[in-house]
Parts: sequence; structure tokens; C-alpha cells
Amino acid sequence: MQVYNLLDKLEFLEEVAILEYNEWADNKEEDKVSRINKKIEKIKNNLNNSNFCKLILLDKDKLVGFISIFPNDCDECNNLTPWYATMYVKKIYRGKGYSKILNDAILKEAKKRGYNEIYLKTNLDNYYEKFGAKFIRELISKEKLYKFDL
Repeated sequence: MQVYNLLDKLEFLEEVAILEYNEWADNKEEDKVSRINKKIEKIKNNLNNSNFCKLILLDKDKLVGFISIFPNDCDECNNLTPWYATMYVKKIYRGKGYSKILNDAILKEAKKRGYNEIYLKTNLDNYYEKFGAKFIRELISKEKLYKFDL
């Protein structure tokens, strides 16, 4: 298993965009191809942005999962930055500790970029605490706001 910056492995960009669409897109009845293409362009346009990062975990030449740093990920807390986002491990790889590898990699990357903290919002209960996330409060959306101290 090896972690890479997606910028260095663009051949996985379309697969990442499709997985993101399938996992998080609202209104899936809208034009899927168009939305995936927009997602690809958005990722491409942000890959050189210092406030954006997408790391991928590979098992040789197979995508296992990915995780991101976003400059913003919460309208309610637009003064907070950066954001820990889009942790995803393919179903066939779940339960094997790969999310910890992705978590450790993104926290290391955020620290390398000079951040002292990184924020996360989630609907999951008692998941990110095992990685060191500290609960801050519940958001209006009913999601929970967390912070990682780096």
C-alpha cells in the first residue's frame, strides 16, 4: 500500500470523481456524466491550489481510497479553514485499517503545509475520535463539527 498525491497519479482522477459522485452527490437523477466531468474539472483546477490536496491510497495499481484537504467545506463555518474531507475507502477494502493510513497521511500533509489544526464535519457517530478528532459542536445541519490539532 502506498499513498500518493493525486497530482502525481492523474490516471486515477476519473475513478476518484466517479466514486465521489456515487458517494456524495445530491440529486443523482441529474445528468451523471456532466456532473462527473464538472467534478473532474474542479479537481484538476484545484490540484495546484495550496489550500487543496487529494491523496490516494493504492495497492499496486488499484485504487483503495482517497482523502482531501479543502479550503472550505461548511457554509455555516466559512471562517474555518482548512477542512479534512472526502475520506473514502472502497467497500472491498473496508475493515482493514486503510482509513487510518489515509487519516495519518492527510494529517501529516496538513501539518507539512503549516496548518496547526484542520476541521471536519460528519454525520458519523464516534468514528473520527479514534483518529484524534475533538468534537466542537453540532451544526444546524445536524452534522457534527470536529477539529484535529496538528
